[in-house]
Amino acid sequence: MLKSKTFVKKTRSGGIMKIVREHYLRDDIYCGSAACSVCPQKDQVLQRDTNLESTLCARPHYLMPDTNVVMHQVDILEDLVISNVIILQTVLQEVRHRSAPIYKRIKDIIHNTEKHFYTFTNEHHRETYIEQEKGENANDRNDRAIRVAAKWYTEHLKNAADKDLRVILLTNDRKNKEKAEESGLLAYTCEEYVKSLVANPELVDRLASIPDNENVIESGRIIFQEHFQLSRLQQGIKSGTYLQGTFRASRDNYLEATVWVHGDNAENQEILIQGLKNLNRAVHEDIVAIELFPKDKWMAPSSVVLEDEGTAEDNIQFSLTFQLKMEIQESMLKNWRQYCGMLSKSQIKEAKKHLFTPADRRIPRIRIETRQASTLEGQRIIIAIDGWPKNSRYPNGHFVRSLGNVGNKETETEVLLLEHDVPHQPFSQAVLSFLPKMPWSITEQDMKNRIDLRHLFICSVDPPGCTDIDDALHCRDLENGNVQVGVHIADVSHFIRPGNALDQESAKRGTTVYLCEKRIDMVPELLSSNLCSLRCNVER
Repeated sequence: MLKSKTFVKKTRSGGIMKIVREHYLRDDIYCGSAACSVCPQKDQVLQRDTNLESTLCARPHYLMPDTNVVMHQVDILEDLVISNVIILQTVLQEVRHRSAPIYKRIKDIIHNTEKHFYTFTNEHHRETYIEQEKGENANDRNDRAIRVAAKWYTEHLKNAADKDLRVILLTNDRKNKEKAEESGLLAYTCEEYVKSLVANPELVDRLASIPDNENVIESGRIIFQEHFQLSRLQQGIKSGTYLQGTFRASRDNYLEATVWVHGDNAENQEILIQGLKNLNRAVHEDIVAIELFPKDKWMAPSSVVLEDEGTAEDNIQFSLTFQLKMEIQESMLKNWRQYCGMLSKSQIKEAKKHLFTPADRRIPRIRIETRQASTLEGQRIIIAIDGWPKNSRYPNGHFVRSLGNVGNKETETEVLLLEHDVPHQPFSQAVLSFLPKMPWSITEQDMKNRIDLRHLFICSVDPPGCTDIDDALHCRDLENGNVQVGVHIADVSHFIRPGNALDQESAKRGTTVYLCEKRIDMVPELLSSNLCSLRCNVER
């Protein structure tokens, strides 16, 4: 089935251009459930017997998260407890547009066969595709598309072998949830569902906290200025009222930072920001907009080293240098990542809210809520920032996972790699699939296209015991009395084709990283220590 839209557009030269957009709808897009008796028995990603035990839904069920759940609760979705999840094409497209890092994480989950995540292309399914209605914005249309897909699955699975199989829509949007329930769908917030899980009550700690500007903090005097709208900032940057740059927090003074100004005429200008209120909730490496103070208020950097010990900011007097005004756009200006550090347990008995102290001193302390404080104390843990309310001294975040005990060699090595953003996870199956098949040997085609140097005496310059011998030399006398010196480098490009997953992963890693007792390879071991290693008496 083909849907098409035709409209005309006026060109710069005054002519009229007719534009036709076609959208193909299909009948052969299947539900992916092994319990379905209607769809062909292939691509059965979703299991017949689901292992999710919820007090909200005692029957077997699949989960269908909306875009905001995927965006903000991806740590929940990554947990091994969560499986048999339907990811709609509508949701994937929105996530890809809003956040490339989260899009990559959800794609990695989908590719993990143990998780049973199924991508349903609802935008090309004849019964689930919908047009945008007049007066309906894109967000409302996408919410409606998600509800339509959930309704289709609910009706479709009534023909399944297991008549009790259900689909649960996960959404934190109140209006979307109400409309889903009105149409007879099972719909819960992510928090409601996670708290209902029987298998893993600790999963609640990984819920991203929703910023609440109505919360009262310990010091009512610490109130930040409201962030401006992005449109106002862009207009101000264009007119020269504001300057745009990269926020760089100080390692030695938590009340001080600099902004490296961007722009054609910036000339690497560095601007100082002083005072907690003027920092206005910026986090290291955010892209911010700033407004200069009058010159009579300009000051030099402080020579005092200050660490955040929780004292009120008005106990320390600072002359204000520049006023910081910023609006962090989720997918463009906010460069938050996951942070390593330690939990500072609250002194209040039975307290659930505690402060997290990052290993990187440029990152502010973060308030998280956890029921595992006694267990996590003395461990290196990872947290993620969820938001920073304008009336809170600290940003809010949530627990992601524990790395291990403080002082443990493997734990501290993991912290080192994570904090310096060194890719060190095992190579994925998608990457390994592009490796050459073994056993490998030189082919006749290789002999035609390459120069045979195996008759030369070639000496490695790598140290004894090295497993990846990728540099070597030869030296020989020529008939004219000169000396020829040859430099031999392992030809990795013979095995890695441009643009494939192996090439992209190698480019991302950039180099092999050597630590005291381990190394993180740039390319898989089959290449680095075998096929691209110039071993003695082995054809290469």
